[in-house]
Amino acid sequence: MTKFHSYSVAIAWTGNLGEGTANYRAYSRNHEIQSQDKPIIYGSSDPSFRGDPTRYNPEELLLASISACHMLWYLHLCASAKIVVMDYVDRPVGVMEETNNGSGRFTEVTLKPRVAIANSANIETATRLHEEAHKMCFIANSVNFPIRHSAETVAVDN
Repeated sequence: MTKFHSYSVAIAWTGNLGEGTANYRAYSRNHEIQSQDKPIIYGSSDPSFRGDPTRYNPEELLLASISACHMLWYLHLCASAKIVVMDYVDRPVGVMEETNNGSGRFTEVTLKPRVAIANSANIETATRLHEEAHKMCFIANSVNFPIRHSAETVAVDN
């Protein structure tokens, strides 16, 4: 049986500097992202598009979504396989292509997780589970560009 889940957030533009969008330079790209009873995420556009570099931009949030979804599935699969993950850090990189008309699209993302597990005997299986996590990730299944993995797995045997 197929299950459907619904998600909702509120996006509020906070960048009216007094003239609204009277011209391209008259407004800030700043905005706030909220979801029920959660902290605000302060967003803007990429600095290349007149955004605030101290705020998250949509491109960074897309990378974070892909990485977090992969990590959560990976941790689940490791727990199910009795592989004890002690630490997980990812530094994903995304490539976006901008066209002449100002539009653009992501062409690829590479996840670069560094995973520490409790037993060196499980390194091969732990590394292979990244492919399974990729197949299960809701976000990876929703995008139309390749997501690659360059994982490093180390053991912290006791």
